[in-house]
Parts: sequence; C-alpha cells; structure tokens
Amino acid sequence: MRWTPGGRSDDVEDRRDEGGGGGGGFRIGGGLGLGGVLILLALSLIFHQNFFALLGGDGDGATGPGGGAASAPPRPSSPAEERTVQFVSFVLDDVQQTWTREFTEAGREYERAKLVLFTRETRSGCGVAESASGPFYCPTDRKVYIDLSFYDELRSRFGAPGDFAQAYVLAHEVGHHVQQLLGVGDQVRAAQRARPDKADALSVRLELQADCLAGIWAHSTNERRLLEAGDVDEALGAASAVGDDRIQKQEGRRVNPETWTHGSARQRSGWFRRGLESGRLQDCDTFRIALPGVEDRGPSRTR
Repeated sequence: MRWTPGGRSDDVEDRRDEGGGGGGGFRIGGGLGLGGVLILLALSLIFHQNFFALLGGDGDGATGPGGGAASAPPRPSSPAEERTVQFVSFVLDDVQQTWTREFTEAGREYERAKLVLFTRETRSGCGVAESASGPFYCPTDRKVYIDLSFYDELRSRFGAPGDFAQAYVLAHEVGHHVQQLLGVGDQVRAAQRARPDKADALSVRLELQADCLAGIWAHSTNERRLLEAGDVDEALGAASAVGDDRIQKQEGRRVNPETWTHGSARQRSGWFRRGLESGRLQDCDTFRIALPGVEDRGPSRTR
C-alpha cells in the first residue's frame, strides 16, 4: 500500500506503557496491587515526596477518558514497531476520512473513533481487553483496541502477511464503529438479548457487514491509486484466514456452522470483495440476504 511514514494520528491512544500486569486480584490506578499502594504511601510519608507521581498520575488513581490510565508520553519503540504505529495511524486516519466523506454525502455527521494500542492487557469500556482476544471494537466507549503483536500472529499463525492484511483488520474494526453510528450495532445487540438462541447467527451478519464496510474503504484506496500489486490478495487472504471454519480446522475441531460468530472464510472474503467492488453502503446489507449456514435475519439500518 502506498503511504508516507511519519507522525501519529491524534485518534491513537498509546497505552503500551501499562504493560498489562496480568493476573487477577484487587487493583488500583495503574495496575498496582493493594500492597504496592501501601508501600508507595509509606515511602511518601517517610521522605515527604509524592512517590505516586512515578506512576504518571497524581496519586489519586486518576484515569484518562474511557477508564484508561492517565495519558503519558509514548514509550520508545524499536524502528520496526514505530513504523507499524505510524502505519496504523495512517490507515486509521484514512479510513475515518473516507467515512467522514460518506456520512457527509448522506447528510449525516461522522464521529471519529479512537484506537487504543496496548500490550498484553488494558481496561476498556467493555471490560478487560486482552491480547488473547484479538483486536475488537467496544461500542460503550467507541474505541478500537489492538495489541500490535496480533499482526505477528496474523502472519505466523494465520498465514496472512502484508501491510494491507493489517489494514483490513483495522478497517474491519472501524466498520463496527460505523455500524454503531448507524444504529445497527444497538439493534443487533437488542435482538440478541431477545433471542439468545439466534445470537451467533446475528453476530455472523454483523461481522460480515463489517467486512463489507472495510471493503468500501478499500474501494476508495483503489480509486485514489493507493493500492499496489498484491494488496487486494493480502486483504482477501486475511479475511479468509480468520474465517470460523479455517480456525476450527486449524485447532483440530470439527467444522460446525452452528457455532460460528464471524462467518466462513468464503463468506468473509466474499463480503470484503463485495464492498471493494461496489463501494456503496447499500450493497453491504447482510441482514436482508439469505446466507448459507445462517438462518436468521435481523434489522437493517444501512439504507
């Protein structure tokens, strides 16, 4: 993908300094256990200095927007990691600029999402975010969460290398933000609560629509001649690699469409391609089309 390195998006929250901490137990502020808080309190009293300031906060457990740690300067990165941060910054801004134009043309206002970069574990409006869960969008705080180590896993475990494979993942998560702004996300979650037996089927439709929305952004990059040879294949490969059937096979389990929550490899790559070729929001209505292996149809607000 053609892009110019340099700078970070204003919509990126870098929490990689938090480090995750791991483990359970009672936790305060920046992840200290109760014992650690008591030690810092004792040192502060003995030396008449605010040792809590070492945490980057003011000692009262203050947090930043969305329940994250108070903002601190980004930690130094390796050259390779810094390039990845700059790349996801570029993609995030480009995806959101695309949706700003789409919403404006439709007479709507687009609200930009935030991207939280973390290591191992952090807090989100939807609970604890862990690397093991992979990238996700939280509708409560309207933020995308990703541990950059996922991109290594995307290449090594899922066999989906390439920068446009990485871009597809981020564009998919921003697609969930678009769904939230359109009201689709809330409608689907309400339908899932009303019909728990259909929750997975509705989830598949929601995820496939996000794949199609990622394709709409890819369509715009093609129009602007940002795509290079092999980029589309990288994105299609990534979409296929994270299909539920592929993952079930990889884990040695029986392929069972009734347990799918994201869709098959063929469905995921197919809906991404649909958005890529069409570039139109109305062509991403997964809730009005019969899908193989997916019975239920839910509400649609994409028109």
